[in-house]
Amino acid sequence: ISQNDDRDVMEYWGLEYTCPANIHKAIDGIADGDDVDIYINSGGGEVFAGSEIYTAIRELDQRANVTIKITGLAASAASFIAMAAHSQISPTAQIMIHCVSTIAAGNHNDMEKAAEELKEADRALCRAYMDKTGMREEEALALMESETWMSAARAVELGLVDEIMFAEAEESEPLELVASVNYASVSDLRAEMNRRIKADHRRRELDLLTLTHR
Repeated sequence: ISQNDDRDVMEYWGLEYTCPANIHKAIDGIADGDDVDIYINSGGGEVFAGSEIYTAIRELDQRANVTIKITGLAASAASFIAMAAHSQISPTAQIMIHCVSTIAAGNHNDMEKAAEELKEADRALCRAYMDKTGMREEEALALMESETWMSAARAVELGLVDEIMFAEAEESEPLELVASVNYASVSDLRAEMNRRIKADHRRRELDLLTLTHR
């Protein structure tokens, strides 16, 4: 899940991505009352891009018959996008929810301010889980604080997903895992992309100089 302005980085590195502009473009062609299936298999990404996509899907759900299908993973920002409409999950898929993260620098005032901003972001995003499930804020935040991984059955049990695809929910208690998913930041990828582009330009200039002096 990336910002519109980061599309060039994603395409340069050959990475799969979804940005709000892609979603808005697809939605423009959908008529009122259409049946719409939205497939999710994503480790997440940028929070505000995810919020814009979530909002767009909720608005679409007001005039069309939307079904969200989680086929692999709906983690981080993708997990709250999955709360935007009626949903199904593959029996082999998972959901992961956790707290927002960022990179900050400065003195103790800057760090304290960053911490408060992150807490506010967590409270804002947990509304998606609350609206979907009827959870209280403290319940949703507790799942986020624990970086909770959920099987299909557990996600349905908590009300984060409406039903399991192909079969009824399992009755046995699923295994719940807590782990971390790490991704290279877009800024790091952009810096390396620019470094490579500059290096390629220098090589071309050297080749031109070599040809000139022959």
